[in-house]
Amino acid sequence: MVESDVTLVVTSGRGPRECRIVAARVARRLAQEAEAAGLSVAHDLPDGVAAATSALVSLGGDGAEAFADGWIGTIQCVDGSFRGGRARRNWFVAVHRFTEPVGAVALRDEDVRFEAMRAGGPGGQHQNVTESAVRVTHLPTGLSAIARDGRSQHQNRKRALARLGALLAGAAAKEALSAQRAGWLDRITVERGNPRRTFRDL
Repeated sequence: MVESDVTLVVTSGRGPRECRIVAARVARRLAQEAEAAGLSVAHDLPDGVAAATSALVSLGGDGAEAFADGWIGTIQCVDGSFRGGRARRNWFVAVHRFTEPVGAVALRDEDVRFEAMRAGGPGGQHQNVTESAVRVTHLPTGLSAIARDGRSQHQNRKRALARLGALLAGAAAKEALSAQRAGWLDRITVERGNPRRTFRDL
């Protein structure tokens, strides 16, 4: 991955279904706030998915590290509607930095599609006057990543591929975990308390 990129994993740990709902909502909120901050964003949550044991969000661009630091830790959601108003109202998920497994994911040319595009973000009138932003889509999985922070289409192609590789590596790790019931995600803990952020409107 390029130096300015960071990939985060949002996880419900071993929490109940309500925590999986919160994990999906937190991942989407994280992605929305990152886009509003002008960062390039890719994630592995398909449209319409309401709950997830974990989700990956890859961030790129100036300020990605500082933005990520503001999310890493425990996230609390206060919502009593999940269980029909019963006693429990606090649900916790965690955001951790994702460390790619050893061994890069090989991307075959025939499995990826590139699209040139214009994209908004910081930089005023000089940003993306030409269609230098790039979206790359992995055809077998449908995962995609966008890069718009490079100065040329060539740079953005490389960055988009790196971000897509991070998502695919994470997807492979999660699939292996599901099959083996053990692995890196299984060891991630969610601390119940001392939240980094609290949401009441997810």
